[in-house]
Amino acid sequence: MTSYISAWIWSERFWFPENVTWADLERPPPGVEYPRLGHLMYAFPLAVGVFLLRLLFERLVAKPCAHILQIQAGVPRRAQPNDVLERVYQSKTSPDTRQLDGLSKQLDWDVRKLQRWFRIRRNQDRPSTQIKFCESMWRFTFYSGIFIYAMQHLWVSPWMWDVRKCWHNYPFQAISSGQYNYYVAELAFYWSLMFSQFIDIKRKDFVIMLVHHLATIMLITFSYTNNMIRAGTLVMVVHDASDIFLEAAKLANYAKYQRLCDGLFVVFSISFFISRLVIYPFWIVYTVLIDSWEIIGPYRAWWLLNGLLLVLQTLHIIWFYLIARIAIKAIFKGKVSKDDRSDIESSSDEEMNSNNRKTPSQTLKPKDGGHTGNLNGETHDHCVQ
Repeated sequence: MTSYISAWIWSERFWFPENVTWADLERPPPGVEYPRLGHLMYAFPLAVGVFLLRLLFERLVAKPCAHILQIQAGVPRRAQPNDVLERVYQSKTSPDTRQLDGLSKQLDWDVRKLQRWFRIRRNQDRPSTQIKFCESMWRFTFYSGIFIYAMQHLWVSPWMWDVRKCWHNYPFQAISSGQYNYYVAELAFYWSLMFSQFIDIKRKDFVIMLVHHLATIMLITFSYTNNMIRAGTLVMVVHDASDIFLEAAKLANYAKYQRLCDGLFVVFSISFFISRLVIYPFWIVYTVLIDSWEIIGPYRAWWLLNGLLLVLQTLHIIWFYLIARIAIKAIFKGKVSKDDRSDIESSSDEEMNSNNRKTPSQTLKPKDGGHTGNLNGETHDHCVQ
C-alpha cells in the first residue's frame, strides 16, 4: 500500500512532460545542477534561524524605533476574574444572544455588563500597537531585502525580459545559486511565519493565515520540484513588490503619521494594480498558460499549476476591489477609513453589535472591506485600522 501511494505521488507522468523521468534530472551534465526536493530540506533549519533573527530584530531594532516614535506597549485593561465566563470565552469569544441571556440568569448580570466583560477579555488577548509595529517593521525589512536580492539576479536573467525563455529546454534547466538562495529564503520565511503563529498571540485570522502559509509553502515546493523555477521566481518577486508599501503604510499608521499612511496606502494600491492585475496576468500567467503550451505542451502538473495561478488571479481581483474602496476614501476624504476588523473594540462597537443582534436586518448592511491575509500576513492588522 505504501509503495502504491509513493508511486502515485511521484508519478513521472504527473510531474513532467512525456519522455522525461526523475533519473534524467538526477544525472545532470558536469558543472550543472538541477533542482531536487532534498535541496529544500535546508529551509527547515533556516526557518528556525529566521525566527530567531526576527526576535533579535524586534528587540534590538524595531522596539527602540517604536520608543523613538513614542509607540508604547500599553497595558490592556484586564477583565474581572470569573471562572464561568472564562470557560465560555475559551470555547467562544463572542457568545450569541441566547448564550448571553443564559449567562445573565446564571450570574445575575445584565446583558450589557456581560458584553462589556467579553469585550474587555477579547481586547486583553490582542497585541498592542507596539507589538504590531515591530512585526510590520520585520516584514517590511524582509520584503525589501528579498525583493532587492531577487531583482539583482532577475535583472540580468534573459527570461525576465523574454518570458518565453522560461520554457526553453524545459525541464533541463540549470539552477543558479541566486535562484536557489531566493527559493530557500522565501520558503524559510513562510515556514517561520507558520511556526510563529503557534507561539505569538493568537489572532482572529489564525486559521486563514495558517491555510495561506501552507498554500504558499506548497506552491513554492511544487514549482521547485518540477523545475518551474524561472516562472516561480517571477511570481514571487511580483508579490513581494507591493507588500513593501503595505507594510510601510502600516508602520506610518502605528506611528500616527496619518497623511503618510494615506499616501503610502495609495502607492500600495497603485503598485498592487500594476503588479498583480497587469504584470501578473498579462506577463506571467500568459507565459505559463500560453507560451508553455506552445513550447512544451500540457501535462498533469501543468494543469494543476495553471489552475492555482488562475485562482490566485481571481483573489487579486477581489482584493483590489476592497483595496480600491479604501484608497478612494483616502484620496477624497483625506484619511484612510477604519477597518471593520480592527483589533481593538470600543464600547460603541459593542453597542452596535448588540443592536445588530436585536435587529438582524441591519446585518445586511454592506461593510467596508480591507486587504486580506494573502497580502499582509494578517487580515485584521493593516493600515486602515
